[in-house]
Amino acid sequence: MTRYSAFAVAREAFRDHQGWTRAWASPEPKRKYDVIIIGAGGHGLATAYYLGKNHGIRNVAILEKGWLGGGNTGRNTTIIRSNYLQDPSAAIYEKARSLYEDLSQDLNYNVMFSPRGVMMLAQTEHEVRGYKRTAYANALQGVKTEFISPARVKEFCPIIEIRGPRYPVLGALWQARGGTARHDAVAWGYARKCSEMGMDVIQKCEVTGIRSDGGVVKGVTTNRGDIDCDKLGIVVAGHSGHVADMAGFRLPIESVALQALVSEPIKPCMDVVVMANTVHGYMSQSDKGEMVIGGGADGYNNYTQRGSFHHIEETVRALNETFPIISRLKMLRMWGGIVDMTGDRSPIISPTPLGNCFINCGWGTGGFKAIPGSGWATAEMIAKGASGPLAAEFGLDRFREGRFIDESVAAGVAH
Repeated sequence: MTRYSAFAVAREAFRDHQGWTRAWASPEPKRKYDVIIIGAGGHGLATAYYLGKNHGIRNVAILEKGWLGGGNTGRNTTIIRSNYLQDPSAAIYEKARSLYEDLSQDLNYNVMFSPRGVMMLAQTEHEVRGYKRTAYANALQGVKTEFISPARVKEFCPIIEIRGPRYPVLGALWQARGGTARHDAVAWGYARKCSEMGMDVIQKCEVTGIRSDGGVVKGVTTNRGDIDCDKLGIVVAGHSGHVADMAGFRLPIESVALQALVSEPIKPCMDVVVMANTVHGYMSQSDKGEMVIGGGADGYNNYTQRGSFHHIEETVRALNETFPIISRLKMLRMWGGIVDMTGDRSPIISPTPLGNCFINCGWGTGGFKAIPGSGWATAEMIAKGASGPLAAEFGLDRFREGRFIDESVAAGVAH
């Protein structure tokens, strides 16, 4: 496989770019694999990649019913941060954020990681207390954040109205090394490396059943035939409950649509990410100049992948108070993704009641930022057959035992 570099670009320029090879292969399924991963989104591809890189397991198939990265990986707003309150959450999100720092070099693929900084606005006295508490917790966890004044908020983002009549800005939780990355590029980079290691990325391959014998997984049934495996990973985001039902167990999750939109492109006016929980919205500016805007998830269970106008109106109306500039912008496009929510708003990375079957789900509205850390932890679990340090607290048994990891405040808005 061609190694990407400035020299490769120059070389191909002299031969009309005829020497580039396909970024990843498109093979037919084999009869059996050591590991099958259901779901070729960011989390599934990262799991496969770290299985190969960290544990030497390369006889792996990643099955995707649609196209690679066509689910939530290609439908999010790309925010990366690790300023969570609870210790297990901070650990896995900070692992992910640190892996994002060098991911382009690791994958030999530019994922366009931009550590531009993330601000979470405090617009009530309750939020001031909450974010100061989070900043203290982050200091103990080794996560670099700080609570900043309204003046510094205005310095970092001049287009903010900090003296709003209903929701003045009283400060913000600031993470300087948070930021964004290109969502598609993350999936493409992982897929390219998986293919380079000899793994099979198989698109248009829908899993219609999971086969087992004696309480242990034996393989899957797909629209392209039966495929056997020794171990199975389920990493399908909003469809986790449906696939778990095939394996014979239930999950404590619900699926809802999460929506976002972008405006028409404008000149650069905002070089940070701003989240505003009180008015329930967040915004950043893309490299193309679009204002990327998102808000909360739908209030009812559904499996749609499109936006609804009443929800977009609610989000934009609220953000207008904090960012008056956007009142004059036109919407370019809107979309939706299906997210799976747990009761404590924390993920599930766990063995399942079916032997040698493992699941990664429940990331809710914050899955993109966790992709590298999630893949790292899930790969370790599949390789060793039990959860490692990063995933230990995120097991299914916590719901039976009452060991909740409550991140309903840190995950206050969809992000």
